[in-house]
Amino acid sequence: MSAQIGVVLGQVGSPLSTEVKEIRRYLRHFLSDDRVIDLPRARWLPILHGAVLPFRPRSVSKHYVEIWTEEGSPLLRTSIAQRDGIQDRLGERFRVELGMAYSEPGIAQAVRKLEAEGLRKIITLPLFPQYSNSTTASIYDAVIFETLGRSRRKGLPTKKYSPTLRFVHPYFDDPEYITVLAANVRRQLDALPHTPDRIILSFHGLPKRFVEEGDPYINQCHVTGALLSRELGWTEDDFEIAFQSRFGRTEWVKPYLQPRLEELHEAGIKAPAIVSPGFTTDCLETLHELGIAGRELFVDGGGDADSYRTLSCLNDDPAWLDYAASLIRKNAVGW
Repeated sequence: MSAQIGVVLGQVGSPLSTEVKEIRRYLRHFLSDDRVIDLPRARWLPILHGAVLPFRPRSVSKHYVEIWTEEGSPLLRTSIAQRDGIQDRLGERFRVELGMAYSEPGIAQAVRKLEAEGLRKIITLPLFPQYSNSTTASIYDAVIFETLGRSRRKGLPTKKYSPTLRFVHPYFDDPEYITVLAANVRRQLDALPHTPDRIILSFHGLPKRFVEEGDPYINQCHVTGALLSRELGWTEDDFEIAFQSRFGRTEWVKPYLQPRLEELHEAGIKAPAIVSPGFTTDCLETLHELGIAGRELFVDGGGDADSYRTLSCLNDDPAWLDYAASLIRKNAVGW
């Protein structure tokens, strides 16, 4: 049986090596997207090329070196495992490809492979439970422009036929997703050598202005947090929500995670556990920003390094892959 439906698993991406020039290439692509930085181009591009790209890649490269594996990028390695696991579950009727918005294998490459097999129906599953302009919408853009055969800004279309598209709706509040996430978190907490005295749900941050202009991401993060805490029986004293990865000088949504980590010990919290419900795949933000730099901040505030723990993302958890496959099947109804 030949495949009838194409699937793109949408992810942001990762540099392909820890070399400074590769980090610079990746950051140039990522930070040039006006979904990520929506300042006027005449204002932002001189900053990007004059103040960011000449300097930031060196420090980011060092961070990647600390988390790199023998198989390369942790994000890419795990994303490939997710692709393969979902393909196994869906069977021959579907053809699953991984597509990265800012690196290889790219979303355009994924779409072209599906079209080359003659597939005219494509489902896109963004690997982010909550919708965000800077992640989900970037994936939408890449898929739509490639299937339409258009560049982002100008030029004639390069194709006379475009596949039919369906996008999986954000699943931040889906009871089945919450059940899978809660079971994963519970299993990891039960395996810790001590009982955490505070759970911190850390989500990637967002400029406050994005929220004021209609991005639903922050509200969806709080909904996920509330549903997860209810499923696990946490009280308001057991957990808190914070936002990480602030970039630039503009105000982002608060509370900021980094200063909070430094305050924990003085506030009487001796054994925090950090959970990342906004990520399905471990990456620089979870492995380094939380796992390494976050621990250093906790210690700087007087905490014990061994008492600080970070939980893994869903990664290739079989229950998560089962759920992802079920989402795709539901979105294929009628096809």
